[in-house]
Amino acid sequence: MMKNTSISIGSSRGLAFAVLLTFLLSAGLTAPAMAQEQSITGVITSAEDNSPLPGANIVVKGTNRGTSTAPDGTFTLTVPSGRTTLVISYIGFKQQEVELDGRESLNIAMAVNIEEMGVVTVVGSRNANRTVLNTPVPVDILDVRALQQLAPQVDVNQILTYVAPSFNSTRQSSADGTEHIDPASLRGLGPDQVLVLINGKRRHNTSLVNNQQTVGNGSVGTDLNAIPTFAIERIEVLRDGASAQYGSDAIAGVINIVLKSNVDQGASSLTAGTSTEGDGETVQYNANYGFRIGKSGFFNITGEYLQRQRTNRTQNHNLVIFDQSEFGNFFAYDFSNDNARAIDDQILAERGLSRDDFDFRVGDARIENGGVFFNAMLPLNNGAEIYGFGGLSYREGRGAGFRRLPSDLGSNVASIFPNGFQPETQSNILDKSIVVGLRGNLKGWDVDLSNTFGSNRFDFTVNNTVNPSLADQSPTSFEAGGHEFSQNTTNLDFTRYYNKPFDGAISGLNIAVGAEFRLDQYQIHAGEEGSYRNFGIVDQIVDGEVVKVDVLGVGGGAQSFPGFRPENEVDRFRNNVAGYADVEVDFTDKFLLAGAVRLEDYSDFGETINGKLAARVSPSNRFALRGAVSSGFRAPSLHQSFFNTVTVDIVDGRLVDTGVFRNDSRLAQFIGIPKLKEETSVSVSAGFTANLLDNLTLSVDGYLVNVDDRIVLTGAFGNDPFGDPVPELVALFQQVGATSGRFFTNAVDTETKGLDIVATYDLRSGQNKFRFSLAANFNDNEVQDKLNIPAALVGQEDIYFGPQERSLIETNNPDTKVNFTADYSLKKFSALVRNVYFGEVTRDGFPFGISQKHDAKIVTDVSLSYDLSSNLSVTVGGNNVFDVLPDEQAFENSFFGVFKYAPVQQGYNGSYFFGRLAVKL
Repeated sequence: MMKNTSISIGSSRGLAFAVLLTFLLSAGLTAPAMAQEQSITGVITSAEDNSPLPGANIVVKGTNRGTSTAPDGTFTLTVPSGRTTLVISYIGFKQQEVELDGRESLNIAMAVNIEEMGVVTVVGSRNANRTVLNTPVPVDILDVRALQQLAPQVDVNQILTYVAPSFNSTRQSSADGTEHIDPASLRGLGPDQVLVLINGKRRHNTSLVNNQQTVGNGSVGTDLNAIPTFAIERIEVLRDGASAQYGSDAIAGVINIVLKSNVDQGASSLTAGTSTEGDGETVQYNANYGFRIGKSGFFNITGEYLQRQRTNRTQNHNLVIFDQSEFGNFFAYDFSNDNARAIDDQILAERGLSRDDFDFRVGDARIENGGVFFNAMLPLNNGAEIYGFGGLSYREGRGAGFRRLPSDLGSNVASIFPNGFQPETQSNILDKSIVVGLRGNLKGWDVDLSNTFGSNRFDFTVNNTVNPSLADQSPTSFEAGGHEFSQNTTNLDFTRYYNKPFDGAISGLNIAVGAEFRLDQYQIHAGEEGSYRNFGIVDQIVDGEVVKVDVLGVGGGAQSFPGFRPENEVDRFRNNVAGYADVEVDFTDKFLLAGAVRLEDYSDFGETINGKLAARVSPSNRFALRGAVSSGFRAPSLHQSFFNTVTVDIVDGRLVDTGVFRNDSRLAQFIGIPKLKEETSVSVSAGFTANLLDNLTLSVDGYLVNVDDRIVLTGAFGNDPFGDPVPELVALFQQVGATSGRFFTNAVDTETKGLDIVATYDLRSGQNKFRFSLAANFNDNEVQDKLNIPAALVGQEDIYFGPQERSLIETNNPDTKVNFTADYSLKKFSALVRNVYFGEVTRDGFPFGISQKHDAKIVTDVSLSYDLSSNLSVTVGGNNVFDVLPDEQAFENSFFGVFKYAPVQQGYNGSYFFGRLAVKL
């Protein structure tokens, strides 16, 4: 647990610290005392057909210095003179180590590898020579370049969902901002319990708090879809706790995205597709090109445009009945009774209407996304280099709120919307990031100094809506405010590899030490007055006292999403300093032992220390045992500490104003909600890897993750579990304009255990190439019986953390997920067939709904690709080609039949077919 100590490093001091270090290190890295160097050129080809391998990695062993090959397989690299070893790797080929011995040119033919295990990894180890084959923890390497040609999926979240069994992301509907930034999880843990890196540097979180009782409720994730897929060379997924190596958030694991660095080559692609329902039309255009700078520098840039139209999967025609009163209003009922609707269609027709005019729209939001990313490196004298990468992404989304029927007099203005209306939540999301660094060698140490800045701003506009308290004068569009999160991280890392030190007593030793300074800022911006104010609430004198009176008796603010108020505005900072040490010892080629320790000190919470121990033993060249044990933590985000708002939500089966109050608010303190503290974890993993045959590999890893004091967003206090008001709490809440309240709190302890299995089989017959891969995840999440509830709230357990909140953690993600993929290629032709088994999930609609099990489903993807020429290919295919849908929701959970399907497993859109044209430049 963190001590109640704090640091006093302010933002200006931290910036000065970073600038000073940059200056000093720059002087040291470019000092003339460095060793003499030479330039080496070469060509990397495939030993199978002598074809060039573009994008192959060439790294000076024991350092971070390297380059990649051009389209013709050539490369140029500056290396230290004398005895130097190059490590050459390429996905799908066996890694090679080559000693130069004074040579100035190389021609290397690489042998095909049965599994992508030879590529040098960035994540999970600070040893520049470590590969997937010899890591002590499980790391998946996903070749995004191959997926870009054949995969039906077009964004990072969906690509990972269909290739990595332990990763899940399902699009949500009618969920405010969560419709526009998809929540994702690794091993069923929260979106904020997986750390995302780009090129090994920490990626910032979004500014969005998931607060609509979806998967990841109460958490803050990372927007992976802000990164263009075409900018990515590969994705590394570390399936193990890594807080001792990388800091907060890495409880479930780490996702590292490696950007393209190719030079003198480029590519572009155009993808278009649609669902079999004729909606969800998708158009995506990508372009990438790499420019050479000098002999070994590069500037690689990617642009992406993506437009995805909305889908609609509602249960139609069950919510409207005509009331033959003098007002001629329409009312909402359960309309499953045929007798009740006998005359309605005729009356509607007389008014020029149909039931379609009153349908809800339930489905994916419309998304329009554009982004530019770059990755660059500029070589300096004596082997040092400046590098940088980052990007700019803008997204506009349009999602649907709950429909207001004409009979909803408190939320509709009949003169504006005589037939009612369905509000539309528009998002405007701007995501920015920039990383600048300097790395080189200083007295035998590889040194890397970098500064990473990222920000995410999310602004809301509510369209096709009204503020009922403005009556006929109400606008139909409101700027509702928004939020922003920014993060600046300065890192200084030292790494040194010793080959056979201590007179050869051990095979190798890698030492890494470093420091980090991070500054976080979180802001909430108020919307325009009409977006949040109820103009019917006025001051009146009653019995000689001035009191607030609602003279109109209608709702206030923009319907569906009342804007942020000035009282909600926040501008909060936090900083933290960290230091770490990381040691890997190869006692022999068959025994590796690794350890790491990390100390972090937060300005608002104090300090924490975490450690990790990992080992790998190889009794033979075909079999290895591996395992790790570590402690971890996740600091409460600024969002969880300071997010507050009042929104219109469905709570306990009805629409109410629900306040989410700050954790440090007077109301939270009054009812006994404690101050947030860090989540802590203990992770254990153990498994083995085996080459059963020359073309068959298998890895099996079991894991156990215990998380204490997990932060959740409570249910709505102010009502009892069945929606009846609790007078004492209601009276208090009304003082701040809410009928009920929710809070962030360290409510529960959880246990996650499971098993990962990955098997790959290669088969070649002449020019026919087959690859079969099976990947499976069996996962179980359990909330422990002990509930961390304040004494003042005993008796309110089902509000503090009820059955619905429990099911979001335990059973809303598939308990089993299996991916079986068959790839085939023959000369210019290639094909993919993939089956993904999504295990059963259970959703709890407590208190008015029921607990419903959704049976397991199998989704099939098929793609066919043909090279029309050496520079042009065409691909056609489909996702979910057999149109498999989740089980229909029980009526009790469907809001009177509106939500026909729940957003679970593969989602509810059904079949999607696409065509893709790709060009090499």
